[in-house]
Amino acid sequence: MPRRSRYRVEVNLLRTAPTPVVALGVLALAGALLAGCSPAPEPTPTPTAAFASEEEAFAAAEETYRAYIDAFNAVDLQDPSTFEVIHAHTTGDYQADERRQLSELNAEGYVRTGAIVVTEFTGVSAEGYQVVARTCEDVSNVDFRDATGSSLVDPDRPSTYALEVTFQASDGELRISEVEAAEEPSCTG
Repeated sequence: MPRRSRYRVEVNLLRTAPTPVVALGVLALAGALLAGCSPAPEPTPTPTAAFASEEEAFAAAEETYRAYIDAFNAVDLQDPSTFEVIHAHTTGDYQADERRQLSELNAEGYVRTGAIVVTEFTGVSAEGYQVVARTCEDVSNVDFRDATGSSLVDPDRPSTYALEVTFQASDGELRISEVEAAEEPSCTG
């Protein structure tokens, strides 16, 4: 799937309902079965190029993402001066796509109401300067309306959906470099 801005992913997901079911915990269960009866040694933290451990990388990613969602929820599509706070949390092509999409949504006269609530955040991988996480978000209160006031949201859209978020570390900060619909787009909550 090509890179998309948060807003374009949001509008596209509002119009289509995902169908696959998420299978959480399969790897953990398989590992427990393979370990047998003897206790496994405590895992040694795996340092990454930007963080002392995966745990530290995932905590930084979650903090960054929640700050980004707070900024996203504060955006007024009718007021371009509110867009800049989001860009502090993004980088690269994703940031450029997001800038373009925000300008287009503003020009089209769209209005977004409601707030996204992050219900789950799970670290997937942390290697080098890149961190990948999966989020589940409640969008039941979010609506997009066109200039005439008509809702753009499919009435059958799910109230939650899952995203895979990629972060890049640079100059001691994590920034979002990509947001895609998760391959298994359902959430447990």
